[in-house]
Amino acid sequence: MQDEQRSVRCTLMRGGTSKGLYFNAEDLPAPGPARDALLKALVGSEDLLQIDGLGGSRLVTAKLAIVGRSSRPDADVDYTYGIVPPGRGMVVFTSNCGNISSAVGPYAIDRGLVEATEPITQVRIFNTNTRKVLVAHVPVAGGRARVQGELAIPGVPGTGAEIFMEYSATTGAKTGQVFPTGRVVDRIELQDGRVIEATLGDVANPCAFVRAADVDCEGPVLQLPDKVDADPRLIELLKEIRGKAALLMGLASDWREAETQSPALPLMVVVAPPHDYQDAQGRKVRREDTDLQARLVFYNRCHESMAGTGSICIAAMSCVPGTIVQQAASGAAEGRLRIGHPLGAMEVVREMAKGGSELNPKFVRLGIRRTARRLMEGDAFYPATVLEAHQ
Repeated sequence: MQDEQRSVRCTLMRGGTSKGLYFNAEDLPAPGPARDALLKALVGSEDLLQIDGLGGSRLVTAKLAIVGRSSRPDADVDYTYGIVPPGRGMVVFTSNCGNISSAVGPYAIDRGLVEATEPITQVRIFNTNTRKVLVAHVPVAGGRARVQGELAIPGVPGTGAEIFMEYSATTGAKTGQVFPTGRVVDRIELQDGRVIEATLGDVANPCAFVRAADVDCEGPVLQLPDKVDADPRLIELLKEIRGKAALLMGLASDWREAETQSPALPLMVVVAPPHDYQDAQGRKVRREDTDLQARLVFYNRCHESMAGTGSICIAAMSCVPGTIVQQAASGAAEGRLRIGHPLGAMEVVREMAKGGSELNPKFVRLGIRRTARRLMEGDAFYPATVLEAHQ
C-alpha cells in the first residue's frame, strides 16, 4: 500500500509582524498548477480556520516564501512571496510582503544559500513578484543569522536583532511608475455620486491612499481593525475605491472585477493626521510619537498592524508635496516617518535623492528595521492525492 501522505522540507519563520512557511525552491515543483496545489494544501486554502493546514487563519499567518540561489549578477537569492487567503481556495503571487521579506535574508544564510560574513551580511534579494531588488542587512554570528538584540517593533513581543531592509530600488514595483496615472492626486467618482480624492502610488507595492475624513471613519482617531472589519458599509466603500484605483493603475480591466483580476493590489490605505489613541492592546500611543495615523486594508480586511511594503509606500508618498499622505504628515521631520498603526508606532527611514522629479522621485535611503526568528524546521505533510492529478 502506498503512503497516503508525502512531505516537503520547510521552515516556519516570523518575519516582522507576519509569519509564514519558507521553502527552498529546489524542494518544490516548478511554478505551475502542481506547485500551486501543493502550497494550497500545505497552508490550507478551503476553510477560514485553515484547520487542515499550517496557516493560522489570519492573513498575516497565511503567507509563504520560496527562496533559491539567483543567477542574476545583481542578486544573491531569488524570492517569491505567496499568500493563501483563508477560505478563498487560491494562492496569490501578485504582490510582495515587506514583513515576510525581512526573514528571507536570515533563511538564506541559515540554509547555506548565502555565505555568512560577520558582523553584517548583506543579502541582495530579487523579488520575483515585483521584479525588484531588495537588500537585507542581516547581523550574523558563528555563521548564522543572529536572533537576540535590542530592537523592539510594535506587534512583536520582546526584542530581537535588527535587520535593515532597503527598498530604495523598488519604485514603480508593479506598474513601472511611482505615479501610474501621472498625477499626485486623482479624483475617483463613486456610485453614489460622491467624488473622493486619492493618491495612487507604486513604491514596494502599489497603494491607494484616501483621507479618513473622506470615507467617514475618522473621529479623530482611526478605528481599530475589529471595528473596521465589522463595518460592512465602510468595507464596501473601500472595496469600490480600491477597484476603481486598480482600473486607473492598469491592474484591472473593470473595477467590478478587481476582486478576481487583482485581489491583492493595490493595497488600500486610510490616513489621518497624528492624534493620541489607544492601540489594539489598550496601550496609549501619543500624538507626539507619530507623524500620521494609517490603516491598511487588504483582501477586504484591516491589517492587524502595518504591512512592510505598505509602510514603504506611505513613507515614499510622504516625501512628495501635495499627496494625500504628505498632507496628513505635514509635520514629519526629515529622514524618518513614524506611522501610527493598530499595534503602535513604526518608523520608516526615508531620504529623497536630488535630481528626481515630483512624479518620478528617487531615494537615497528608503527602508524599515525588522526582526525575524526561525520558529520550526522540519517536514510538512500533505495528502498524496494532491499531486496525483498533475503527474
